Parts: sequence; structure tokens; C-alpha cells
Amino acid sequence: MKKLKYILMVLLLVIIYILANAFSIYIYSYKDETCQADVAIVLGAAAYPHSISLVYQERVNHAIDLYNEGYIDKIIMTGGIAEGNTLSDAYQAKQYALSYNIPENDILLEETSTITQENLENAKTIMDEYNYTTAIIVSDPLHMKRAMTMAKDAGITAFSSPTPTTRYQTLNTKIPFLARETIYYIGYKWYQLFS
Repeated sequence: MKKLKYILMVLLLVIIYILANAFSIYIYSYKDETCQADVAIVLGAAAYPHSISLVYQERVNHAIDLYNEGYIDKIIMTGGIAEGNTLSDAYQAKQYALSYNIPENDILLEETSTITQENLENAKTIMDEYNYTTAIIVSDPLHMKRAMTMAKDAGITAFSSPTPTTRYQTLNTKIPFLARETIYYIGYKWYQLFS
């Protein structure tokens, strides 16, 4: 009986820990630190052979707005070549931005990453190459807490700017996204703790 109580107590603490992290990710999704910065780093999402996904479009749209409103001087598109594609996600995002009259010289490409951590670490290398010191991180609201944690760990002076529009609007789309982000965020924090 005592062993069962101990197991239940541990299980309860684990559930509380997971829910607390999920709640913090949800609250963080409303944090908007949009300000003057050197660049916007647009975190990658899916792209297809001739277009970018609707999720990626919303991220690029937000970066375009930041550029047009004078918050940033450059946009770093991120994302490597997905299976079945011949062009990188970042390149296709660039083509999309060019169609909205963003000057080609103001779009930089990070084309080798496959995950968020690589998006940010590789973007930091590009920033160092051009002597840029500050970045606005652009992604979906529920992605922002993990992205900002990784950006700071990568040595980026970063500011959160979640997309004001997102494809994750209904409970049916938000809950799975939040659940996934919670797992990834906890996994990353534990990885950092023991690495």
C-alpha cells in the first residue's frame, strides 16, 4: 500500500510538472516583444516542390510586415531541403517574400537545418558573419517559448514576435500543437540539463 501511494504521488507530480509547462507555453504565446532589431529570423515550416505551407506563409507574412514597418533591416529565412524537394524551404520562402516586393539583398538564407534548434544556431552563424547582434524571432505563438529558449542558448540577443495570425486557431489544432510543444520543450530542457 505504501509503495502504491509513492507511485501515485510521483505520477501526480509528473502530471503537475507537465501541465505547468504546458500552461507556461500557452501564457508565453501572448508575449510580444516586437522592437527595433537587425534581423528577423523566420523559423522554418513545411514547404512543397513549388510553394510553402500555409503555416510558413503566415510566418513569412509577419516578417514582411516587420520589414515594411521598419522594425528590421534583414530577414533570415530558415529551413533545409525536405525529402522529395529539390529546393530548400528557406529558398522557397524567399521567393514568396520577393513576390511581396521585399528586396532580394535584404533576404538571407539558412538552408541546412531540419529542426528549430538548427534553424537558430545556423541563423546565429549568419548573424555573426554580417555583424548583426539583435534578432526578432518569428514563429507561431505556441512555438515561441521553446524557440526563445533555444535562441538564447544559441547566443542570440532575441525578442519574441509571434505571428498575429496562425493556422492553429481551433481547439482541434491548438491542443495537439500545445501537447507536442510541451513534450519538445520538456525534452529540450532535460537535454540541456544533462548535456
